[in-house]
Parts: sequence; structure tokens; C-alpha cells
Amino acid sequence: MQRAAFTALRDGSRGIRRCLKCRVPLQLSARAYGIVPTPRDSEEKDMLDRMLRVDHAGEFGANRIYAGQMAVLGRSSIGPLIQEMWDQEKKHLAKFDEILAENRVRPTALLPIWNIAGFLLGASSALLGKEGAMACTVAVEESIAEHYNSQIRALMAKDPDRYTQLLQVIKEFRDEEMEHHDTGLAHDAESVPGYWLLKNAIQLGCKAAICISQRV
Repeated sequence: MQRAAFTALRDGSRGIRRCLKCRVPLQLSARAYGIVPTPRDSEEKDMLDRMLRVDHAGEFGANRIYAGQMAVLGRSSIGPLIQEMWDQEKKHLAKFDEILAENRVRPTALLPIWNIAGFLLGASSALLGKEGAMACTVAVEESIAEHYNSQIRALMAKDPDRYTQLLQVIKEFRDEEMEHHDTGLAHDAESVPGYWLLKNAIQLGCKAAICISQRV
């Protein structure tokens, strides 16, 4: 298990280096991908940059949590299910890597911290058994889905036609996060001792991470 944990942390560090290098040459920055509209002014750019930065950080953190869970439970009966959810999170992160690069948005400077913190959260919850890992999944995915919902409301209030494709991406990812949430509940998340305390503590940490990652 120690070797698996070391490998997972090493892979996470490599992922950070890829994220921090996700810049595109200036001549490619005008390419019309259509997911994120060209900002009309500095205010809109600042809003979109914060939004994309925190979404990328959230998906990065979720990936590290599943990596930690797999390091502990990868060979158990629940391993394939965790891997399935992790594979979806990898797709989410890859999409936000792409969006950040296309729109020349820097990732949060705190990725190295989220790398370690996410992995330790995933591994420590998995040490409580399948139920602990699922409780962590419920707490984290609920927080991410709520955050996506707040972004959806904000974009809809501003100009739903202007942000159609970005809204589509966020809604799709929101729905998949809720599927993970429901999967956790279906696999006895609430049966872990101290479930509500554990859930509230994790969600408090998620809210703090979201707030910080938007700005730093």
C-alpha cells in the first residue's frame, strides 16, 4: 500500500506540472472553441477566470481524493466502482485543463497543497473502510454539485444565450457529480460511525478550498 501511495503522489505531482504549464502560444489564443465567450471587458474576464480556476481546482482535488481511495481500496471489492467514478473525474479535469489553456487562465497556485490534501483525505477516509470512502464521496460530490449549481444560476441570471456551451459543460459535470453522490449513498455511506460529523467537516473544508482557489 505504501508503494501504491508513493506512486499516486508522484503521479499527482506530474499532473500539477502539466497543469501549471497549461499555456498556449499567443497566436493560438484567438482560436474560436466556443465554450467560453471572449470577455467583453475586464470585469467579465475576472469573473470567468475565477469561475474556471475554481472549477479546475475542484476537479483536480476530486481526482486526488479518488487516487487516495484507490491506493487503499483499489484491490478490494469496491475498487472497480471507485475506479469508474475516478475515470469520470479524469475526463472532467482534462476538459478544464483544455479550457484553461484555450482561454489563457492560470490555475490556482495552491495545486501542490490540493494534491497532498486531496490524496490524504481520500486515503484516510478509505482507511475507515468502504463506508468511509463512500461518505467522503457523498460529502465532496455534494459540495461540488452545489457549487456548480451556484455558477449555473449566476450565468443564467447574466446572459444564458451568451454562455450556452459553458452552461452545457457545467450542467453535464454537475449531473455526473450527483451520480457519484447517489452512488455513495447507495453503498452505505451513512452507515459509517460519525457520518454527519465527518460529512460536515469535509464540506467545511471544501467550502474553504473553493473560496481560496477562486482568488489565489
